[in-house]
Amino acid sequence: MSRETCYRCFWPKSLCWCPSIQPMPTRTRFVFLMHPKEFKREKAATGRLTHLCLPNSVLHMGLGFDADEAVQALIRDPRHYPVLLYPGADARNLSTGGLTAADLGDRQLVVLVLDATWAGARKMLRLSPSLQRLPRVVFNASSLSRYVIKQQPQAGCLSTLEATHEVLVALAQAGLDQYPLPDQLLGLFQRMQDFQIRCATDPTRSGYRRKPYSEPGQRTPLRGKSGARRNRFIPTTP
Repeated sequence: MSRETCYRCFWPKSLCWCPSIQPMPTRTRFVFLMHPKEFKREKAATGRLTHLCLPNSVLHMGLGFDADEAVQALIRDPRHYPVLLYPGADARNLSTGGLTAADLGDRQLVVLVLDATWAGARKMLRLSPSLQRLPRVVFNASSLSRYVIKQQPQAGCLSTLEATHEVLVALAQAGLDQYPLPDQLLGLFQRMQDFQIRCATDPTRSGYRRKPYSEPGQRTPLRGKSGARRNRFIPTTP
């Protein structure tokens, strides 16, 4: 028989993360747009874990979002200032004052985040012209990805959880939001990876890799579409 699952964090109930998560209220509303493969297959699912930490966030699953009434309502709401976390020539850098209180006025900042592999995120954006029209924001990452159990395609690529952490840091420094528990997201990320690493070295468990994880900086960059499909990340500024 399969183990009972917590349908909030989607981990086995015996390993449920929910009791250790302290909700962090934010002025910014995060909207996580999750690729179906991430929603159904991804055990780590850092987007879902991030969503659980942020009570003022929502999560929607799909490929194209122009017909998603809930997402479109968030974008069209005149009380909102919606932006897409995605690189682009005209993207505003949150880390260098690219977005100010004057830009927002009395509107609430709404940050839409594509939770997918690079290839998946490009497809989601291609299928969603309404997302293409949104102003884009980026940030200067304070660190390379802390991912150990997965390999990022290139330097500067972060998991959804890490990217959200960086956005909140940048917004707090700009005076646009508060980040009450800055250690929680990264701490949860580390604990999740520590568990996976322990499983990988446990000879009594089946279905896990049988060699240690190498440090991210020691890995050969992935090439080709197969690598792009395996690795989930949010691109930041170069």
